[in-house]
Amino acid sequence: MSNINWRSWDEPVTKNEVENVGEKLGVKFPLDYIEVAMDYNGAHVSPELFQVEGKEKVFGTLLTYNVEDDEHILEVFNDYQDTLPKKLIPFAFDPSGNLICFDYKNHEDNPIVVFWEHENAWEKEMLIEEEGLTEEQAEERARENVFYVAATFTEFLDKLHD
Repeated sequence: MSNINWRSWDEPVTKNEVENVGEKLGVKFPLDYIEVAMDYNGAHVSPELFQVEGKEKVFGTLLTYNVEDDEHILEVFNDYQDTLPKKLIPFAFDPSGNLICFDYKNHEDNPIVVFWEHENAWEKEMLIEEEGLTEEQAEERARENVFYVAATFTEFLDKLHD
């Protein structure tokens, strides 16, 4: 993580503020993420590239804890929750509006990092009503847009390159 350069961040936040948001989302954020979010709230990063299934993706910005901002972590979660699979909690955007998330499914204590692609993502309720899918089938369909990136937040940062 030593080769990371953070820039253009918002006011720092406390560990308590980050943990409180996690509680509102029903999760416990990993400590390595909390430490970065506290100091580099809403920041851009260099290097910014990472691989998802052999394709280059871009880390845009960390979501912010500034409640006045459109990219406030709770606001982003609320905006996307009808489309996001259960147990996915976004912590960053890419420049195309896709999300970098923690996936707590089968990883309650140590969430993995995944990339959620918004293209071809449908609201789960619509899939149930219009395509006649069950809730479980709609959830499976929603997970088709989720791609593994790293086992931990630190490992994700270590994978960033130019």
